[in-house]
Order: sequence, then structure tokens, then C-alpha cells
Amino acid sequence: MKETLPSYEAMLPVLLMSLADGITRPLREVHERVCRHYAFSAEQLADTLPSGRQTTVRSRVGWAKTYLVKAGLISQPQRGQCLITERGRAALASGQTIDNRYLAQFSEFNDFYETDGLSRKEAAASLADLLTDSPSGSQTSDDAYGLSATPQEQIEQALAAINQALADDLLAEILALSPRFFEQLVVDLMVAMGYGGSQQDAAHTTRYSSDGGIDGIIKEDRLGLDSIYLQAKRYTDKTVGRPEIQAFAGALDLHKARKGVFITTSGFSREAQEYVGLIEKRIVLIDGAHLAALMIEYGVGVTTRQTLTIKTLDSDYFLEE
Repeated sequence: MKETLPSYEAMLPVLLMSLADGITRPLREVHERVCRHYAFSAEQLADTLPSGRQTTVRSRVGWAKTYLVKAGLISQPQRGQCLITERGRAALASGQTIDNRYLAQFSEFNDFYETDGLSRKEAAASLADLLTDSPSGSQTSDDAYGLSATPQEQIEQALAAINQALADDLLAEILALSPRFFEQLVVDLMVAMGYGGSQQDAAHTTRYSSDGGIDGIIKEDRLGLDSIYLQAKRYTDKTVGRPEIQAFAGALDLHKARKGVFITTSGFSREAQEYVGLIEKRIVLIDGAHLAALMIEYGVGVTTRQTLTIKTLDSDYFLEE
């Protein structure tokens, strides 16, 4: 989806043109005008950054505004307001392509664009090197860390690549260990996610058995008002099909259970996924990719090597009474 969206750099002239009439407009209205220009679909407008915390379009419009402000093509007479400047009018009248190369002729923009002697493109590549311990030239493309991506996107793309590599490593480690270890890992993950109470409680309420199609039972909450039945399959190339999910559902019937989680290091067939939507019981399917993502999110089998803090303006602080 993100490939179909214009870069923040492509939005520069569009955003500037939205202010060409000289009227001061709030950034919200500028955003709406840019969206109308491109006639974005609902799907495009819903597309988010890897973190899921902001839409890609809003992020790129925001960064396009920032770059134009830093180059002096628009001003902000009040917080959240945008107004074209004489320099901005001249840029539109020049007929030249308004991109980062055009903005680079202005010293104010260059002062902003340089980061401790490095361009932001070079700084982004250095960040990738720092986080991945690999030369940026070998793994970082201009598309991923070039001028088409905003600084926020560059960071999130780097983090997504790191997490993907970590997920692959996690699955490789799991497959190299015993099925018994995998079953314990599943319990550890469920506890980390808030199920089963304490680790000690989970250990007491989890039973491992080779019959009945149940690998474990864990409390849904600290009081044990309900239980979740677990099935863990450590597969490599084998896809879990509908027959195995049906067998698990039958095992839940045997235990008069209503909720189950089936976790595998591989994947589920389309028939298996469709089946869980047809039955009354609540069975959640977690494949290898989802399992690794949950382990990373809840800190199971991973450790924090480095923490980066990104700060933003606290608008409430600057409110005068």
C-alpha cells in the first residue's frame, strides 16, 4: 500500500499550492486540501506507519509542512497555522520543481537538514548501521532510507527490519530445542501477556499430557474464573490443517472447555482458519510469525540492547493562562 502513496517530497509543491491564495489556514485544512488533490482512497488514508500510531498520509503532510517552514517558503503566524511567504510565491512562480534540491538553496533549510555534519540521509543510514551492526551500503537502499521517506518512517522502517530479523532468529532457536521447551515457552508467553496470574500460579495450573489433544491449561485471570486450553505444535515445513484444529476442538469438548489457543511455529491452512470461524467455541490460531511478534512485544526470549527516545513538542506546556 505505501508504495502507492506519494512521498513527502512529492507533496511539497502540492502543499505549497494549497496556500497559494495567501489565506492563513490551519494544518488540518491544509491536510484536507492535499488529500483532495490526490483523491486518496479510504484504504490509502487508513494506511499507517509500522508503529500503527499515525497514518502515513498525515505523517508525510506534516513533514512536508516542516520542510517548507524550515526553507522559509511558508510561515506559521500562530501555532498550527500555515501561511505562504514571498519566497513561497516566488517558488511557485519560478516553474521549477520544488523538491529537497530546490530547498537546499536556502541556508535556513541546510542548517536544519544537516545533523552534526551529516545529511539526514546519511544520519538515517548511520542509525541503521548502529542498530543492525551492518554496513548501510550492503543492506540499506535509497528507497528505504533515502529522501522519499520521512525521518519518522526511516526510524520505523529500520526498527521493522530489525524486528523481522529477530523474529527469524527466534523461530530458528525454537525449532532447535525440544517440544517440551516449546510448551513451556507458550506458558511463559501467556503469563507475560497477563494470563495465568503469576508464573508460579501458571506452573501449578499447567498440565502436560500426551493424550486428549491438550498440551496445557492456564487460568484466564488471577482468580481462575475460566481456563484457556493450549495446544503447541513445533513444525517446520508442515502446515496445520483443518483436521488438527477439529481434533483440538473435540478435545475442548472432552474437557467441557469453551476457549483454546493453538500455537504453531509454522502456519495454518485456509481451511483451518475458516473452520474456527464456523464453530461456537473460541479458538485463537497463532502462527510462527504472530508467535515471534508476540514474543518480541512481551519480552519473552529477547532482551533490550538499546533504547532510543524520540521527543516531540508538548503543546500544553506553552499555553498561557
